[in-house]
Amino acid sequence: MRISIATTVFIGLLTALLTGHPSAAQTPAATLELEDCRINAGPEFPGIKARCGNFVRPLNPENPDGETIELFVAVVAALTLEPAGDPIVPIAGGPGQASSTFYASVFSAFEPLRRDRDVLLIDQRGTGKSALMNCDVDEDVVQIEYSVEQTLEATESCLNDLPYDPRFFTTSVAVTDIEAVRQALGYGPINLYGVSYGSRVAQHFARRYPESTRSVILDGVVPPQLALGPAIALEAQRALEAVFSRCTEEPGCADAFPDLSERFASLAADLAESPVTVDLPHPFSGRPETLEFNDDALSGAIRLMSYHPMTIAMLPLMINEAADGNFLPIAAQFINIRDSLTESMAGGMHNAVVCTEDAPFFSGEAVSDEELAATYIGPLLRESLITMCSVWPEGVMDDDFKQPLATNIPVLLLSGEVDPITPPGYAEMAAVDLDRALLLTGRSQGHGLAPRGCTPDVMAEFVNGLDVTAVDSSCFERHFAMPFFLDFSGPAP
Repeated sequence: MRISIATTVFIGLLTALLTGHPSAAQTPAATLELEDCRINAGPEFPGIKARCGNFVRPLNPENPDGETIELFVAVVAALTLEPAGDPIVPIAGGPGQASSTFYASVFSAFEPLRRDRDVLLIDQRGTGKSALMNCDVDEDVVQIEYSVEQTLEATESCLNDLPYDPRFFTTSVAVTDIEAVRQALGYGPINLYGVSYGSRVAQHFARRYPESTRSVILDGVVPPQLALGPAIALEAQRALEAVFSRCTEEPGCADAFPDLSERFASLAADLAESPVTVDLPHPFSGRPETLEFNDDALSGAIRLMSYHPMTIAMLPLMINEAADGNFLPIAAQFINIRDSLTESMAGGMHNAVVCTEDAPFFSGEAVSDEELAATYIGPLLRESLITMCSVWPEGVMDDDFKQPLATNIPVLLLSGEVDPITPPGYAEMAAVDLDRALLLTGRSQGHGLAPRGCTPDVMAEFVNGLDVTAVDSSCFERHFAMPFFLDFSGPAP
């Protein structure tokens, strides 16, 4: 199997034909009947008890009598018999991941919040069980070399196969769905939690429906004014260099993996010149698999391993093994990441968002070709997105969408110190016009803090009290980096 540019672009963003402010409040609130069900993070994971239902929404909220879609909604009940009327609403990232799947994968992070309130899950339109907008990626369509023509062909094929008009699967439309579901279930103002791209959705909901918003938690913050895409390679490089620096400073890692940065650069150059063929059992199924592993596969594996403390701890060992000619460990990681993304992310919805809300604004980001060329990802991601979006229709985007959120609603902003895609500086950009904001950074942490350490308790204290000056965040000082793996027996003591 060869690694396609379509797969590389999709991994890279683990970024209006119509205007106006479509509002769910323009029509009477519909009702939503829920039945007992179970949700999970995948077929191999245990189920979580919930009550689920399908909610009918117009494809275009400006045309309520036109074509409709169904949204999947689930409510995980509070742990008290008398829950508060303000649920917590987790919004997944991607863009393209279903919120129900995301929640099921990290549900323990929300248990302190669930002591007093329901968890309301809405698979954003185009994801999960809500009018799924996915694209089948043919691994053989585009080979190792980047080709504008083949990328355009794959993009147009995706467009032709989509079941709905992609212009109506953007953030500006999705927030109207959240408000409609809130009304249908009779909830009061809601508490939003958005991770990564989901932080963009949460900010725009608070902008569009301030009276329906009680509090906001932004985790791995994407500021509205930023076009996410051009700087991804720069932030990924920064995060990797932080790993190299930490390894150099730790005697065990430095002794086991000397000259790690230089070895990585040499490895990437060798793979760009001569990809290797790796035969290995599939990490999940055990079936034999043949992978042609090139520099794009290396960069995809390295970047997404930089998200999580566990996989960060394995990076020096993986790089060292590959540099010594053993590609099995890192190839297995790449297959794991590739398949997880393919299964959990909706490519059509992803493109609908990126080609409306990000790509048209790339020229405003001060990122030079020289800067990108100096990173291990290079300019390929930006160029590929520009090519894809040149034929993808721009969708609905509210006129003020790219403005920073200005509000006195309490907002908690969470960042990882070594996040490879949404660094702490992004939270500072998002907070510029927030009157009641608390910015917290997890020391040595990557992307998404909700499941880490004491963060679940801090989030619950924030939502319960709504006083950003009274939240006790001293426990964040105890966040620590998982020790590096010096061999395959586990992390160092």
